[in-house]
Amino acid sequence: YQLSKKYQFAQGVMDQVDNVIWQLKNTPYSRRIMTNIYNFQDLAEMNLEPCAYSMTFNVTGNKLNAILNQRSQDILAANNWNVVQYSILVHMLAQVCDLEVGEFVHVIADAHIYDRHIPVIRELIDRPQFLAPKFTLNPKVKDFYKFTVDDIKIENYEKNPQIKNIPIAI
Repeated sequence: YQLSKKYQFAQGVMDQVDNVIWQLKNTPYSRRIMTNIYNFQDLAEMNLEPCAYSMTFNVTGNKLNAILNQRSQDILAANNWNVVQYSILVHMLAQVCDLEVGEFVHVIADAHIYDRHIPVIRELIDRPQFLAPKFTLNPKVKDFYKFTVDDIKIENYEKNPQIKNIPIAI
């Protein structure tokens, strides 16, 4: 919802995602390419205020770099999901803006592990480790809004059994 709100930018009326894409294609070396979903006017309507609230993008050479800012994170419940989803987003934006993927930096102001999660964290640490899988996007997609789940390929993904019923705090 927050990202799809329309704003008047110098280049026209558009949402934050379209503004990022426009800037990456037209002013890639700008230091002002960012999104922000922490809208104070809407906080009272939310059950949970945004944890991951802004991304800043910059281009070095031909590489798209991104910084994700997060005010709070339950490491067990959200860290892996946040890293994966925002990393894929960077890959998608780079591809449609004709850039290479650079660095992804994740800044978490309050990263925490709840007491009730400690046994699960210990189990995860003791489990076997696997090599990272290979991730690719369908190179034919050039329109950000045309990506589908079928355009994401994960190869050689090895995993341990899923841990279920992890208690979540809000």
